[in-house]
Amino acid sequence: MFRSSLFKNNGAKLGAGIVFVFICAGLFASWLSPSDPLQIHMEHKLSMPSWQYPLGTDHLGRCVLSRIIYGTRTTLYYSFIVMTVVFAISIPVGLLAGYAGGKIDHWIMRIIDILLAFPSLILSLAITAMLGASMNNLLIAFAAVWWTGYARVIRSLVLQIKESGYVAAAKASGTSHLQIVLRHVLPIAARPILVLASMEVGTIMLSIAGLSFLGLGAQPPTPEWGIMLNDSRAYIQTEPRLMLFPGMAILLAVLGFNLLGEGLRRTAHDYDSREVSIR
Repeated sequence: MFRSSLFKNNGAKLGAGIVFVFICAGLFASWLSPSDPLQIHMEHKLSMPSWQYPLGTDHLGRCVLSRIIYGTRTTLYYSFIVMTVVFAISIPVGLLAGYAGGKIDHWIMRIIDILLAFPSLILSLAITAMLGASMNNLLIAFAAVWWTGYARVIRSLVLQIKESGYVAAAKASGTSHLQIVLRHVLPIAARPILVLASMEVGTIMLSIAGLSFLGLGAQPPTPEWGIMLNDSRAYIQTEPRLMLFPGMAILLAVLGFNLLGEGLRRTAHDYDSREVSIR
């Protein structure tokens, strides 16, 4: 029912299609790329699009299309790792704060409030700068900072769910708190958490590309969209296509995830509204 309702949403279908294309490009990059994205051919530097190089070459003679395709793999891989680590931290913390309440909730929320007082991207940038410029350090910085907002949202969901009748009935029947959380609270919160995750992948992709552009994320010669934008700055007037193509890749990927996330949000809202009206 939920899945059929989702794909009646045109925006969700478009977003899912875009996301599917990028995921396939990342998974099958070695088959789809016309050439090695790291291979330097100085004799072909700044070549215009051709059959051999469909999007031309960069200042080192590397195939732009191949680097974009492999950049898809890099960006999606690290974006999904960040989301996995962030939710691995925020879900247990949010569940604990929302379900336990009292002093535990109070102190957890005070820590979260302190961290939320700083802009997430600026704090991530500062942590990465202190640890050193690398993709692994960037992932550590994101995981250390970004879990706070999600933990607060998950806590608010748990506070609503634990007041429901079936949770009260489970408590009255002698069910343990751990079983209540795993069997009753978490499954109900899973759908909003999935919607939240899908809507935030685009934000994480932008942040990864932005910090790589600044030299704090992936390092050359890694094929990554932010690095491609940084490498192309010197040629923005003479060869604007070098910035246009990776920029369009970022735009389309973020658009796809945002459309899919918005479609999931609307479908979940309509589905929940129908369930309430039936009851």
